[in-house]
Amino acid sequence: MVKIGKKIIFIALAALIILVPGGIVVRSIVLKKQIEKRALSLGIYQPLFKTEKKAMGFKYNEKKLSYDLVWSDEFNYTGLPDPQKWQFEIGGSGWGNNELQFYTAGNNAYVDGEKLIITARRENAGGREVTSSRIRTAKKGDWLYGKIEVRAKIPKGLGTWPAIWMLPTDWGYGGWPLSGEIDIMEHVGFDPDVLVTSVHTEEYNHIKQTHKNKSVKRAGMTDGFHIYSIEWLPDKIKFFFDDELHYTYNPSTLLNSPTYKEWPFDRRFHLLINLAFGGNWGGLRGVDYDILPVTFEIDYVRVYQSPQINALIKP
Repeated sequence: MVKIGKKIIFIALAALIILVPGGIVVRSIVLKKQIEKRALSLGIYQPLFKTEKKAMGFKYNEKKLSYDLVWSDEFNYTGLPDPQKWQFEIGGSGWGNNELQFYTAGNNAYVDGEKLIITARRENAGGREVTSSRIRTAKKGDWLYGKIEVRAKIPKGLGTWPAIWMLPTDWGYGGWPLSGEIDIMEHVGFDPDVLVTSVHTEEYNHIKQTHKNKSVKRAGMTDGFHIYSIEWLPDKIKFFFDDELHYTYNPSTLLNSPTYKEWPFDRRFHLLINLAFGGNWGGLRGVDYDILPVTFEIDYVRVYQSPQINALIKP
């Protein structure tokens, strides 16, 4: 294996790019990605992608896009979530939000032949008084652009905090929030008729109180199943509730020349589903342990991709 040092990286990058006003023109996308990966590991690539324009110049007819199903889980089996599609995340560290639950390796999630059921219970584990589950598709289901659709029934009760969301698989722009986060649905029990969708980036995130989000208010939000979905395109993300568009994140409407700081969403992401309890947001108005156990039920997860969009991003 040939070792690639910093000097060679700089020479290679100089050969690959032409600096032009406002951006970088790449001569070889495949070779650029290989060099970029090594440059990132050396900590010397960030100044280059800081200058690169994002979410611009894509030409497609949105009304004529077709979509193919590329990944799904219909939960028409029994037992633990399919290990070929899902992995458990385990622990009780607070998960960056001072959450109260401990996520177990399967004790709180099962498939009953029709749906996935995640249960939050009051029981001791890992120094915590509540257990629950958090599952993800990382390295088993990772996508760049597409439609992600989840039909689910969210729990009710003070302290509950279910979420359907996405994180970067490779963290190509750096740690959170630099590489982005897409929140398809979040719900907190103290606000039962409201759901929230958000994006987080280096420029727009909740730490800076600049994150871009939109809430939807519907009476009886927790009473039945609803469809939570996004359409993730190369230059925008559209958020839907029961097939009704309620928010579009388009960085080009916020500034003239977006960079990765506003649009890190040109790398592959994976899906997460979890039921938290308490925490900075879920426990903002207190928690009620007496409501436990509560369940978060998922009928299906479906991912679609467009051949027309895939053709735009091929090297």
